[in-house]
Amino acid sequence: MIKGVSFDKEDLELNPNLLVFDLQFFANDEGGEKTEEATPKKLDDARKEGQVAKSQELATAVTLIALFGSLKVFLGFIGGNFSDSFGEYYNNIDQYSREVFNSNYAVAFVNSAMWKILLTCLPIFIVAVVFAIVINVFQVKWQPTLKPLMPKFNKINPINGFKRMFSMDKLVELLKSLLKIGLIAYLAYSELSESAGIVNSLYGMDPMDAVAMIGEKVISFGLRVSIIYVVIGLADYIYQKFKFNKDMRMTKQEIKDEFKQTEGDPKIKGQIRQRMREASQRRMMQQLPEADVVITNPTHLACAIKYDKEQAEAPMLIAKGADFLAQKIKEEAKKHDIPIVENKPLARMLYHNVELDEEIPEELYQMTAEVLAYVYSLKN
Repeated sequence: MIKGVSFDKEDLELNPNLLVFDLQFFANDEGGEKTEEATPKKLDDARKEGQVAKSQELATAVTLIALFGSLKVFLGFIGGNFSDSFGEYYNNIDQYSREVFNSNYAVAFVNSAMWKILLTCLPIFIVAVVFAIVINVFQVKWQPTLKPLMPKFNKINPINGFKRMFSMDKLVELLKSLLKIGLIAYLAYSELSESAGIVNSLYGMDPMDAVAMIGEKVISFGLRVSIIYVVIGLADYIYQKFKFNKDMRMTKQEIKDEFKQTEGDPKIKGQIRQRMREASQRRMMQQLPEADVVITNPTHLACAIKYDKEQAEAPMLIAKGADFLAQKIKEEAKKHDIPIVENKPLARMLYHNVELDEEIPEELYQMTAEVLAYVYSLKN
């Protein structure tokens, strides 16, 4: 017995893990330090609440790469649509000026332009959204939940808010922001320094060539920024995993309480088993008067056999018990004039290999038939 918790012999036979759990957590649960790894149940509960190890920086990095990568692929398509739209509107300026340009005409004109812009940018948006979903599913798997969106009043507590302002998380976020700003500023400066001569030549270039060159420079700069974001995102993802696992740690007492909630209090489980055994014994004793013979060890085991060839193809075991229960079976058999036959090998095999209300296996037919034949000869 350890700290008011006990396991009887049958508890340990039915579930040997109870002993291991007892030694690991019940014998040494002093203190409240979170030294134990989170259990699968706690991780699953946290996941349902929306608490997962996730890096927003990594999601942003992958989305940026998808955005600028698709922009590079669809640059010709975007440039062609831009050129066609510009030519269409520019060549029709004279027509617009001669007609009445009222509000309805303006709305129709803006709608037409917006639809063309949307169709032009739609492939890029689709690729970016798909990659954003994929990277988030990769990090946290697929289990949508709305619980993180639910309002939590403890977050508007000014004291808690003040504590969060000076927490380690905010310090890490500040360092990440400073690092991103510094690296992006350096990349922007180096890109502009390299392109200074090219910018001056744009005035003498064909509009389409100028747009293509500007697009190439923007895409090149965006991809370089995205790579920087990937490095920061991977480091942030590793940190978020480490922090999440640390925050999810549990004390020995928490693990013990969770074990009791999921597996049940060992005391209560023992009581339930005891009641089930008692109910099974009562039912068994009620069936005992129907037995043809009781086979004994002779003192430690007793098994009652019933054979009704109209209901079963083989004899059935309707009662069995050891020690004290075996004595009760024999006493009940004497009350109802049921023959008691001593056969140690058969009694042991019946007790250990046949469950209640089951037919005996074929390998025991011969031995059981001999006993029944003897009993039937006694009854003529």
